[in-house]
Amino acid sequence: MTAPLVAVAHGSRDPRSAATIHALLDVVRSMRPDLDVRVAFLDLSAPRVGDVLSAVHGDGHSAAVVVPLLLGRAFHARVDVPAAVAEAERRYPRFRVHVADVLGPDPRLDEAAWRRLAEAGVSPEDRRLGVVLAGAGSSHAPANRLVAAVAERWQGKTSWTGAVAAFAAAAEPAVPAAIEALRARGARRFAVASWFLAPGLLPDRISAQARQHAGGPLIATPMADDAGVAELVLRRYADALAAATSPLRLPTAL
Repeated sequence: MTAPLVAVAHGSRDPRSAATIHALLDVVRSMRPDLDVRVAFLDLSAPRVGDVLSAVHGDGHSAAVVVPLLLGRAFHARVDVPAAVAEAERRYPRFRVHVADVLGPDPRLDEAAWRRLAEAGVSPEDRRLGVVLAGAGSSHAPANRLVAAVAERWQGKTSWTGAVAAFAAAAEPAVPAAIEALRARGARRFAVASWFLAPGLLPDRISAQARQHAGGPLIATPMADDAGVAELVLRRYADALAAATSPLRLPTAL
């Protein structure tokens, strides 16, 4: 019996967020109709991780693979996911939960965010354009550096005035400061790319700040149900399952 894939997202009070995560997993199911794919959330949305893992166990499975729908190895990946997995394995001693790597970094995320930006009407040849790649922000500096690295790669392959990372919380620069830095470089038009999987409070905050400071910027939608993201979810699942069945099995926690 193949281990079910349990995709674990952060969760949000905004119902658009959970709906978008479900849409992403619908794409995953369309790519692997043979696979049992379930959705769980760490907080603020239902069902919660523990409840889903209990249901998987109750359905007679001896193992599951948790794929964190997280873009970097910040607090949720390093603390919340392992804690939920440890609790499930404590409750069900013969039940094994294998944890896949987080989604980022990976070129498929870069490409998904790039496609959303192109859909918003952005051209890589626009020399007067400044692009802000906006993410949630984290107290874990390496997670923020991943976003900045994507912006740097975009800058290197376009004619834009500049491309910089900005964050909604917990890290600098904020979107207004990023826009002003691009304006100082000579940008006269602005676009905001999304380093988010789903809509919610933080993406809305970023959009509002951009409109206030940039005057009609092009704003990309979150990566959401992009086919490349769905492929990445399945790749993380396959890698975790392969590691779990290897003679040199890796630890189940991140």
